[in-house]
Amino acid sequence: MHPLEKFSYCPNCGSKHFEENTEKSKKCTGCGFEYFLNPSSANVAFILNAKGELLVERRKNDPGKGTLDLPGGFADLGETAEEGVIREVFEETGLKVTSCHYLFSLPNVYLYSGMKIQTLDLFFLCKVEDDTQLKAMDDAAECMWLSPNDIHTEQFGLRSVRQGLYRFLKNIKESK
Repeated sequence: MHPLEKFSYCPNCGSKHFEENTEKSKKCTGCGFEYFLNPSSANVAFILNAKGELLVERRKNDPGKGTLDLPGGFADLGETAEEGVIREVFEETGLKVTSCHYLFSLPNVYLYSGMKIQTLDLFFLCKVEDDTQLKAMDDAAECMWLSPNDIHTEQFGLRSVRQGLYRFLKNIKESK
């Protein structure tokens, strides 16, 4: 099912004449309002400790409950991607990010409440103030540090995180 099929009524005037206009938009034949389905912004953090281990979480909730993940989540209205990744890292781990550097982005589909949410996942390399303050909170059931050699991307539940992790680990190996 295309995500726009979930929207039956015009959000502007309430008309039921809210029809497909393009592959990524619906338009109301009553008031002329056009709604575009653009991806939501999500942020993902790569955090390495002094030993070169990567911070990994176990997901507390669906999608992918029980699988591995990296700290991150959706950007809030009015915040930058950097502010979003800093906030998400703190909410999930209790760690305070001191710097974050954008690396790359990947498109993703995130299944939430039976609806496929199109996202654009922005990946950051983050440094934290004191990694001994690590504590699983919010969406994280567990937090752990893993050596890059002990990471198996197939254990990560979200497609874009697997792809991003593969790319990140490949760059680590190539730089040695």
